[in-house]
Amino acid sequence: MTPNSLHPDSLAVHAGREDLAELGVHALPLDLSSTNPLPDIDVGGLSYEVLATGGHPFEGGSNVYARLWNPTVARFEQALARLEHAEEAVAFSSGMAAVTAVLLALSHEQGKRHVVAVRPLYGGTDHLLASGLLGVEATYCTPDAVAAAVRPDTALVILESPANPSLELVDIRAVAAAAGDVPVLVDNTFATPVLQHPLDLGAAISLHSATKYLGGHGDVVGGVIACDASTAAALRRTRAITGAIMHPLAAYLLHRGLTTLPVRMRAQQEGARAVATWLTTRPEVARVHFPEFAECDPQGLIGTQQSGPGAMIAIELAGGFDAASELTAAVELFTHAVSLGSVDSLIQHPAALTHRPVQSEAKPSDALVRLSIGLENPDDLIADLEQAFARSRVLEHSLAEGV
Repeated sequence: MTPNSLHPDSLAVHAGREDLAELGVHALPLDLSSTNPLPDIDVGGLSYEVLATGGHPFEGGSNVYARLWNPTVARFEQALARLEHAEEAVAFSSGMAAVTAVLLALSHEQGKRHVVAVRPLYGGTDHLLASGLLGVEATYCTPDAVAAAVRPDTALVILESPANPSLELVDIRAVAAAAGDVPVLVDNTFATPVLQHPLDLGAAISLHSATKYLGGHGDVVGGVIACDASTAAALRRTRAITGAIMHPLAAYLLHRGLTTLPVRMRAQQEGARAVATWLTTRPEVARVHFPEFAECDPQGLIGTQQSGPGAMIAIELAGGFDAASELTAAVELFTHAVSLGSVDSLIQHPAALTHRPVQSEAKPSDALVRLSIGLENPDDLIADLEQAFARSRVLEHSLAEGV
């Protein structure tokens, strides 16, 4: 059997592990070396040059230094590339480091400084583009305006689907067609390779904040890019210069996390379905954003582009910001915290937190709260939200009565 013939669930377990029996081990090896022995000056120098310019180690050479190459990181990259149907993958110290590397590498390689960004985007990405820190100019637009926004000096089109935090779906095929020869980057963090393969849909780059679902346990930070071999080489050159390589322990934990990713994703998705459906019955909730609901997917992308809705929910509360503040303070089983994709459920207010630095015209509603559904029994999550709504109403009534 070849890795490409395996069911995705089996591939998640075995990708990047094909040589373990030959090595005489069963668990993933972990190489924490910060430096590596050099055979001699000539081979050492050549090894350094090859790795620093984006190449792979060669037989008889050395890994030289952990900023340039680490075998544990490379194993995780190999596994993720296979799950994403990509030629290669490049791992970074965080999702934002990965975004930064793409912008630096593509603008340098192409000599172009313009980026088209389809909003909404993750707050960190949006803020980075708007800041001008990397010397790029961003044009923000809606999906149907991409073709008009592309210029001769456009290096990249960037989008997110489902989008953070409102879970809007973007037709990746349509954007890729509108972009023409300009590479399209899709932030695939919310969907994961379990539900969506951007490269199969015409995108050139698939980005993950690996901190989220890939790790899945809230104990590791990382970012990873899946792409073609040429782009990967440019990203490794940038990574070597900027020092943004993923730590090997993070790569070890993320590679281990991939083995349960399909099981976790499907279970969390089922829990989200139950919670989202219940939320539609609550008078406190003005609107539920969940990709599987027809009103949230007018283009019919669930089942065609993305195989399932995922495990994220966004709700707009009838009581606005005050109700959002009360709800996040009143939950007991949910953890009030940023991030997402962990085995435990999280709740947060994007406008006040992850999207706080975003320009006012792109900031989420103050009434919007984002839920990341974990592996708890959905009945328990519903009970927690129910008691939180009840406590919020008691507080509202107390304030109204001057108590």
